[in-house]
Amino acid sequence: MRPNIVTEAGVQTRVGQWWNAIPFLTSSVVVVCGVIYLICLLTGYDTFYEVCFLPSAIVSRFQVYRFYTAIIFHGSLLHVLFNMMALVPMGSELERIMGSVRLLYLTILLATTNAMLHLLIASLAGYNPFYQYDHLMNECAIGFSGILFSMIVIETSLSGVTSRSVFGLFNVPAKLYPWILLIVFQLLMTNVSLLGHLCGILSGFSYSYGLFNFLMPGSSVFTTIESASWMSSFVRRPKFIMCTGGNPSSYIPTYSAQNTTASGFSTGNAWRSLSSWLPQREASTQSSEDSRFPGRGRTLSTARDPTAPAGETDPNLHARLLEDSSSPDRLSDATVNTMADSRQVPIANAAILPQSQGRVAAPEEQIQKLVAMGFDRTQVEVALAAADDDLTVAVEILMSQQA
Repeated sequence: MRPNIVTEAGVQTRVGQWWNAIPFLTSSVVVVCGVIYLICLLTGYDTFYEVCFLPSAIVSRFQVYRFYTAIIFHGSLLHVLFNMMALVPMGSELERIMGSVRLLYLTILLATTNAMLHLLIASLAGYNPFYQYDHLMNECAIGFSGILFSMIVIETSLSGVTSRSVFGLFNVPAKLYPWILLIVFQLLMTNVSLLGHLCGILSGFSYSYGLFNFLMPGSSVFTTIESASWMSSFVRRPKFIMCTGGNPSSYIPTYSAQNTTASGFSTGNAWRSLSSWLPQREASTQSSEDSRFPGRGRTLSTARDPTAPAGETDPNLHARLLEDSSSPDRLSDATVNTMADSRQVPIANAAILPQSQGRVAAPEEQIQKLVAMGFDRTQVEVALAAADDDLTVAVEILMSQQA
C-alpha cells in the first residue's frame, strides 16, 4: 500500500517551519545546550562538579567561569528538554524585540547578576555569626532555569494582564505569578535550586524597575558590533535579527497584548503543554517595535493597502486607537514607511492630541507605573486618555512619540 506522502511531507514541513521561525540566538542556545547534554550522555559525565555553580569553589579558588558554564549544562533529558521548550517562545519573542546581539548581552548580564546574587546570599547564610547554613555554600547548581525566571518576571511586569494561569489549573495575580511558580516548582521537584530560581526572580525585578539601565549600552554600540567584519557571517544568516533604531537609553521591552488571562494547557497541542509554565498570551502576528529595544521582527502595523483611505492602518493592532481617528480627542493621521530591506519593518508614528474635556482622570497607579518607566507625567496622562486607560496601548503611544 502506498504510504501517505502528503501527511509525511506535511509533518516534516511543519517541523522545518517551526525551527526556521526560531531566531538565531534562541536557536543557537537550544543547539548548544542540546549538544552539550548529548556529549555528557555519551561520555558518561554526570558529576558536573567542575562546571556547576559552586559558591565555595568560587570564593576559595575564584572560579568565575562557573557563572556561565553552569547555565549551559543540564542534569537529565527532562531537565534540558523542559528548559529549552520553555526558552523557545520566551527567547524568540524577546529576540524579535531586542535583536540578536542585544539579547545575547542581556542573557550574559542576567547570568552575571544571578550568579552574584546567588553568591552573596549563600555567603551571608554560610558565614553569618548567628546560624550558619553551610549547605548553601556547597550546593552544586546547573541549568538555564535561572535565566528563564528572570525572563518570566520581565514579561509579566509589562504584559498588561491582571492574572496568569499556572499549568492551566488555577489563576493567580500577575504580580505574584513568579513567586507562585517558585513555590510550585520547589514543591514538585525537591532537587531544584531554590536559591538559583530566587536570584533569577530578583534579577528580573531589578531589570524591570530600571536598576540595570546604566549597564545597558545604547543602540549605537550594538549597531557598531553588527557592522564589524567578524560579525558578517552571522549577520547574513536569515534568522539573525538586527538591532536597529536609535534611542540611546535602554529600558525593558513592552508588548501589545490585551488584558486577558493567559492560558496554560488549554489545547491538546503538545508544544503548548510543554511550555505552558511560561506566561502565555494572545498576540497578533505583528506587534509594536520598541525603539529602545529595536528589532526587525516586530511591527506596529502592517503595510497600508494603496487603495485604502489615507491614515488607515491595520485594525487588528490599533482598532481601539483608530476607530475614532476623525475626532480631535483621538490620534492624528498615522504614517507607515515601508523599507526596501526585507527584514526592515514598518513603524507607525501617532501624534497624540490633548485630553478630552470632562474625562475622568486615569488611575494614579497606572500613571505612577509609566512614570517609573521614564516617561513624562504629562505625556503619560495624555497617552492614557487617548488609550482609554489601556496601559499597554498607552505605552505604545508613548514609545511612538519618542521614536
